[in-house]
Amino acid sequence: MIELAEIAIAVNRLGKQYRIGQRERYKSLRESIMRGLTVPVRRLRSGFGSSDGQRANGKSTFWALKDVSFEVKQGEVLGIIGRNGAGKSTLLKILSRITEPTEGFVDIYGRVGSLLEVGTGFHPELTGRENVFLNGAILGMSQAEVRRKFDEIVAFAEVEQFLDTPVKHYSSGMYMRLAFAVAAHLEPDILLVDEVLAVGDATFQKKCLNKIESVGSQGRTVFFVSHNMQAVTRLCSRALLLHDGQVAVHGCTHEVARTYLHGGAYGSAARVWPDPERRPGNHVVRLCAVRVRSDDHEVHATVDIRRPVSIEMEFEVLRDGHVLVPNLHFYNDDGICAFIVNAGHGQWGRRPRPRGRYRSTVRIPGNYLAEGTLSVNVGISTLNPVIVHVLEPDAVAFEVVDSLDGNSARGEYAGPMPGVVRPILPWTDERGSERAESFAEELA
Repeated sequence: MIELAEIAIAVNRLGKQYRIGQRERYKSLRESIMRGLTVPVRRLRSGFGSSDGQRANGKSTFWALKDVSFEVKQGEVLGIIGRNGAGKSTLLKILSRITEPTEGFVDIYGRVGSLLEVGTGFHPELTGRENVFLNGAILGMSQAEVRRKFDEIVAFAEVEQFLDTPVKHYSSGMYMRLAFAVAAHLEPDILLVDEVLAVGDATFQKKCLNKIESVGSQGRTVFFVSHNMQAVTRLCSRALLLHDGQVAVHGCTHEVARTYLHGGAYGSAARVWPDPERRPGNHVVRLCAVRVRSDDHEVHATVDIRRPVSIEMEFEVLRDGHVLVPNLHFYNDDGICAFIVNAGHGQWGRRPRPRGRYRSTVRIPGNYLAEGTLSVNVGISTLNPVIVHVLEPDAVAFEVVDSLDGNSARGEYAGPMPGVVRPILPWTDERGSERAESFAEELA
């Protein structure tokens, strides 16, 4: 057990139950601000009875979190990973006091800053400058503290020329840059970050990662939710894997990430969404199923490195007139993106799809992938303008196995072979005298 003086957050048997189809009542901005502007370093205990859960134990309810317990040290950077719907965002909303738990409680020691979605806490009619001070007040900072950090925040966000423009006119990237800059620079004792790297260009994503790393090195506590395993393993000393609202694994980041990426209960070679209302997507298109098929057309979680493998995705187009491009992102054990493929050059690559059900399949040749586990993110987008209609991280996973019989790219070598691909490429061999004769002929 961690010593009390070292604890930043202690979560004890936390549970959150929702009624399907019923909206939760959220507090007004005034209520949230009054609750947030309290003593900066304090102990918050949110304990609630379970009478609602007892009244709502029928089929119309579900537990987003159930019996979740863990402790986090001060100055620790904790990664929180899991599939969509595992309970990650619900946990962060409870920790940031946006949502009340149904049961259990949380002890928080310190001031919490959160970035749960782009522009959380921003007022669209206020300028960027005004929103910096508003966010600072919500985080419990004095005007003097905000002024001291103001220039740093603006420089980080790169929005100087738009500082006195209402944020409703900002692009999503500008919104996100300013929101992240405020949350990261106002020095909360505990920073909650939920998938901020999903928006923004590669340069700014790297900037965000470096800032989170810097916050952790300064002795402040960071909760980092992300599907980017490379970022999680780089930033976090420990990680927590949520599955169906419960803690599946909690420990060393590399071990937890390996458990998550290797599938088992958390990943499989086939995913099907039978309920049309709960399928990933929007009013334009929804994802119905994703499957990994070997060259015998059967669903397989394990494939021979020498044999082809296909990824099949089924989706339903609900609205005519969109040029939809299915795309797949392949990640290896270390969370590194091996490659991305899309159907932009296929039959429907430049044509609007009529409403209906479609099946798109990509075939990967044998002797192309490296051995190990590959997880596949599935997306469906339009390119002009770029709009992501479907994004399902870690939709399926499969294992590539090298038999070590000398008939693959490794040949007779049995040691480790790093890399994200392992193709067999053509080689030519010439003896020295043969090469010299050929060179002499070329000179003549």
